[in-house]
Amino acid sequence: MEEEQHKNGGNKYSIIVPTYNERLNIALIVFLIFKHLRDVDFEIIIVDDGSPDGTQEIVKQLQQVYGEDRILLRARPKKLGLGTAYSHGLKHASGNFVVIMDADLSHHPKYLPSFIKKQLETGASIVTGTRYVKGGGVHGWNLMRKLTSRGANVLAQTLLWPGVSDLTGSFRLYKKSVLEEVISSCVSKGYVFQMEIIVRASRKGYHIEEVPITFVDRLFGSSKLGGSEIVGYLKGLAYLLVTT
Repeated sequence: MEEEQHKNGGNKYSIIVPTYNERLNIALIVFLIFKHLRDVDFEIIIVDDGSPDGTQEIVKQLQQVYGEDRILLRARPKKLGLGTAYSHGLKHASGNFVVIMDADLSHHPKYLPSFIKKQLETGASIVTGTRYVKGGGVHGWNLMRKLTSRGANVLAQTLLWPGVSDLTGSFRLYKKSVLEEVISSCVSKGYVFQMEIIVRASRKGYHIEEVPITFVDRLFGSSKLGGSEIVGYLKGLAYLLVTT
């Protein structure tokens, strides 16, 4: 452990992974995190919203393999929104840095060392993965979904001028103190939360860096993004335009 802390400046990384019906993905994402962060002090905080598919039972088996100090299950009784899932996980984070990532393998853990390296080199308060710079991209989406995502980002860029290229992505590393401060001013609970938190952080003048990533569509399970989330995004965009 002393060697791990020396290599990363004594830092500890709390990785918050919200889940809902991710029984088929959660074991693989945990394995890959351990594989790519061999020399890093970290914990994985799984916030499960009452998945009926047995996700929590798989997590408990993973705790037996990796230890309850490395895999923390912090369950909630039902789906309560992504924003509050992050807040819930944050309450249990013991690290001085927090990583937020999806459980469906769309955020590959192989990028985590690049996030950590970028933060150590620049001292950034936030390092965010982006699909929309050289070296980044999307795999597995049809043309309509690519156009929808790209259009959402262009619209937000035009209206909000956030200073980052990928507003709707959620694969990010934060200084814990910064995330705690910014999240306290956010009101969104759904998918628009990712956009709100990065816009508010930018407005507050925090140092934000980007790392190119390739977003891969989920391997197992079904997407939870639907029409109601798109409507919520547009409402959230209008709210941020008025309040930031």
